[in-house]
Amino acid sequence: MSSAYLSTTYLGPVQQYCKLVQFPEIYMETAENYIKQTYRNRCTIAGANGPLSLSVPIEKPDTVKCLTKDIRISDHGNWRHLHWHAMVSAYHMSPFFEYYEDDFAPFYEKKYHFLFDFNEELRRLICELTDIQPSVIYTADYRPEVAHDFRERIRPKHPGEDPAFSPVPYYQVFRQKHGFLPNLSMIDLLFNMGPESLLILKDSIVL
Repeated sequence: MSSAYLSTTYLGPVQQYCKLVQFPEIYMETAENYIKQTYRNRCTIAGANGPLSLSVPIEKPDTVKCLTKDIRISDHGNWRHLHWHAMVSAYHMSPFFEYYEDDFAPFYEKKYHFLFDFNEELRRLICELTDIQPSVIYTADYRPEVAHDFRERIRPKHPGEDPAFSPVPYYQVFRQKHGFLPNLSMIDLLFNMGPESLLILKDSIVL
């Protein structure tokens, strides 16, 4: 198992980062048609009242079908401020938020035009902070049938379709209130577990 195919995600779930650990070579899909209501433009964090979904607003494409890499971010609704405020509220009491706060804050101050670029910059940062070192190759065209295809298997409505992923519980700020919430955004694991995040990812992989 040397390579796998993934779709871009906004602060992707733990499941996504398990693939980045498990497979030394990752094909990141750029040539697919954009699909709504997926992790491509949304993530889930653990708020005081339970799971909280954060969505990056996108501009409506001019055509019915649009490549994911061509999807533009909308400035509608002051979303950058709202997302960052939600993260601070959710994680300011977590053990490692203060260590990583200055790494993430600039992403909510700078204006990115394309969703794919924004996602990938965040993905590279998280990989750096967790010492995940995959070789990432950006696809030039879309191949419908590939080995180890997780482009549609890692999505909010189908969390149980991956037998190679078994999320290991870890400390969460509101765990006593809500119980353990599995497969949240990778930032939930990072802010709560810090350098131990990589160990949790490895333990969540079923070989």
